Amino acid sequence: MQSKDIIVYNAISSFKLRKKDENTVEITYPSESAKSEFEKVRGDFFNHFMHKVSHFNIVIEYKNDITLKKEIVTKRKIFDKFAELNPVLKDLDEIFKFDLN
Repeated sequence: MQSKDIIVYNAISSFKLRKKDENTVEITYPSESAKSEFEKVRGDFFNHFMHKVSHFNIVIEYKNDITLKKEIVTKRKIFDKFAELNPVLKDLDEIFKFDLN
């Protein structure tokens, strides 16, 4: 999937699947947009999964968990964190206009 559709892969790579009981699988997802991307491949995924485990009465439950979100750390975010610890860095940024994009 990573080579076929990178957008869908990135959206669902942080999903967590957990077996609740014999017939129930709980899918924990980070955001509604990621869930909508998963809906595109849900049929193929669970069809393959049900054949793999030879169990065709699986019920799917969805649960939103924002702690699964992946934050992209940029140079600006790193600098801002350091500037909170050392206010002199903010003064230097104002003087020299650092390009941290």
